[in-house]
Amino acid sequence: MSDTLTITRKLVEGEDRMLVVEKLFGIHFPFLIEPFVYSVAGRMTRGAYDGGYWLFYTLHHSDWPSPGFFMAPHSDQVYQVTCDNFWEGELSADSLGIVCTLSCYSHLSFSRDERFGRICADHYHRLREYMFGHPEVASILRASDYSQRCRKPAGIW
Repeated sequence: MSDTLTITRKLVEGEDRMLVVEKLFGIHFPFLIEPFVYSVAGRMTRGAYDGGYWLFYTLHHSDWPSPGFFMAPHSDQVYQVTCDNFWEGELSADSLGIVCTLSCYSHLSFSRDERFGRICADHYHRLREYMFGHPEVASILRASDYSQRCRKPAGIW
């Protein structure tokens, strides 16, 4: 892989949406990935996210054998989030989608279905690489950094 990653994203539109997710994830998308991402969004926003249309994006880099993927709410809303790692802050819809998709890939990478687990792990790493070039990278890292769970919450000790 090259030292500098130039990762581009492409909006997936129309009937290509189902073709892309079928090719990348097969039956796992509608039964595991999509509902998992929606559930994480609802939990992180304490119910402020309650459904809606999501945009699908593919991620591309010349060294990757296949594209990465993430999804984000189609919204201009800024979401107040509370994360499992005790971080609270604001995320744009795009950043919320990245955090929720990263969380999904992380959890599902431990699937008993080794092939599917590897697919999720690969997509996690592609999305994480893309995230480092995102304007809200600091907030995305804080929201998705599970190591922060080890920090003691203020006022307890």
